[in-house]
Amino acid sequence: MAKIRVVNFLIQELFKLGITHFFGLPGDYCFKLIEAIETNPQTRWIGCTNELNAGYAADGYARLNGYGALVTTYNVGELSALNAIGGSFAENIPVIHIVGLPETKYIKNNTLIHHNFDNPDYFASYNAYSCFTQSAVMLNEQNAKNEIERILYIFQKYKKPVYLSIPSDIFDLEIENTPEIKYIQSDKQKLKKAVEHALKLIQKSQSPIIIGDSLIARFSSENEFIEFIKQSGLPATTLLMGKGLLNESNPNFIGTYLGSYGNPNVNYQVNNSDCPICIGTIFSDFNTLNFNIQINPSQNINIQGTYTIIQEKLYDNVRMKDILSELSKQIKTRNTDIIKDTIKLPASKIVEEKNLNFEYITSRLQEFIKPYDRIFSDTGIFSMAIPELTLPEGAVWYSQLLWASIGWATPAIFGAQLAEPQKRMILLTGEGAHQLTFQSLSTMLTYEIKPVIIVLNNFGYTIERFFSKNPNAEYNNIPQWDYTKIASDFGGNIWTAKAKTAKEFDNVLKQVELACQDKLCYIEIFTEEKELPELMKKIYNH
Repeated sequence: MAKIRVVNFLIQELFKLGITHFFGLPGDYCFKLIEAIETNPQTRWIGCTNELNAGYAADGYARLNGYGALVTTYNVGELSALNAIGGSFAENIPVIHIVGLPETKYIKNNTLIHHNFDNPDYFASYNAYSCFTQSAVMLNEQNAKNEIERILYIFQKYKKPVYLSIPSDIFDLEIENTPEIKYIQSDKQKLKKAVEHALKLIQKSQSPIIIGDSLIARFSSENEFIEFIKQSGLPATTLLMGKGLLNESNPNFIGTYLGSYGNPNVNYQVNNSDCPICIGTIFSDFNTLNFNIQINPSQNINIQGTYTIIQEKLYDNVRMKDILSELSKQIKTRNTDIIKDTIKLPASKIVEEKNLNFEYITSRLQEFIKPYDRIFSDTGIFSMAIPELTLPEGAVWYSQLLWASIGWATPAIFGAQLAEPQKRMILLTGEGAHQLTFQSLSTMLTYEIKPVIIVLNNFGYTIERFFSKNPNAEYNNIPQWDYTKIASDFGGNIWTAKAKTAKEFDNVLKQVELACQDKLCYIEIFTEEKELPELMKKIYNH
C-alpha cells in the first residue's frame, strides 16, 4: 500500500473538509507543517501578526467555511491563542489547533530546551487545551494514524475545536495512506422515535412557534431549517446570534426576538407558546437579553446538532439535519395567521448639522447594508444596534455574544473574507475592542482583503461604562489614537475617512459605495461619550 508522511496525511484529510487556508505563526517546532502547507498546491499558509489574531481569523474563517485551522509552535505560541480557541469552543466553531512540539526524544527524556519551564513539563499546554477543546491528543509513533482519524471524526461530529500536538519528528513518520474516518450518521430508530414524538406534540399544541439560532449554521442545517418553516406553516423567530439565518422577508418570519425591549408581539408569542420548537438555540444572558425568555421544558422541543430533547426526553445520536428533513416530510402544514413585529427605522434625514448619534447611525446603516453582505460586530455598543436593523435578503450578522471577547471581530472578518472573497464584508467595532487586535489591519492589507471597517470612537469603553457602578472611572478610559492615520501608515490599498456629523457620515458612506470595490475602506466615526443605541437605552433604563 502507498505510504504518506503524517504531515501530508493530515493536510490531505483537512482539505477534504474544505480547509484550504491555514492561519498561524512560524516557529522552529512547526516548520515542517508550514512547509508542507506551502508546497501543497491545494492549500495556502496565512501568516498573522500574533497567535491570538490567528486564532480569531481561523474562527471567522470557520464560521463561513464550515471548518478552520490554526497552526502554532509549542507553549509560547499555543498559549497565546488559548483565548481564541476558548471562544470557538464556547460558540461551537470547529477550529483544529495543530501544534508543533519538540522531538519525541526530548519529551521522553524530559530535556530542558527552549519554550519550556526550568523544570520541564511537556504536557502543561496539552492539559490546558483539554479543558478548551472537545478532544486533545499528542501524537507518537504508535498512535499517529488512528488518532488523526479519531480526532477528525470528533471534529466533524461536535463542530467544536480539537487540539492536535505533533512532535517535529512525527511529522516525517510514514503511515498507510488509507483514510478510515467515520462519517456522522443518525441512529435510525432514535430518529424515528424523535420525529414521532415531535409531531405528536406539535399536532396537539395550539400555539407552536419555531425559534432558530446560530447552531443551525454550525451544523450546516440552514436549508433544512428554512424548509421546515415552509412545510410547517408555523411562525418563526431567531435569537440575536441567529439573526440573518432566516430571510427577514420570509412570510413566516415574525421578527427578531428582543425580549421585553422590542418587538412586543414576538415576545408575547414566544413566551406564551405551548410548544416552542427551539433549533440550535443558545440561551445565554446576552443572547436572550438577560434571560428575558420563558421556555417550559415539559412543553419544549429542543433540536441540537447531534441530539434532540422533547419534553425532557433525550434522543441522542440524532443529527439536526436529519430530524428537520424528516419533520418537513411528515408535518401537516398549518394555515397560521402570521403576526409580524419588526422595528421600523425612520429614513436617515439630516435635519441640521449636529453631532453624530445612534438614531442617525442605525438608520443610515439600514440603507447602506445590501443583500448578501456579511456584517461582523464586536462585543460592545454595535452589538446592541444591529438587532434593530431589518437585514436584506441573504445578509447575515456575525457576533460573539456568548464568549464576548472584545477584539474578536477585526481578525475574524479577515478570516471570513478569505473564506468568501466574493462577498462584501462590513466590520462595526468600537475603538476599545479595535485596539486589542488592530495589527490585523496590516494583515488584511498584505493579503489585499477589502472589507468596509467602521470604528466608533466614543472615548472609552462605553459598554463597560454601562455595566460599571462608576461610568466615569479612570479604568474605563483608553489611549486616544488617530486611527485613520495609523491605518494609512500601514501602507497598502486603503481609503480612509472621518465623520463627526450626520452629514459627514452620509457623504462618507456614499463615497464608500464606489471605493470599496477596489480598496479597503476604513472609517472613524465619533459620538458623545455615553451615546447609546435605542435598544441599549431601554435595557439601561429597565
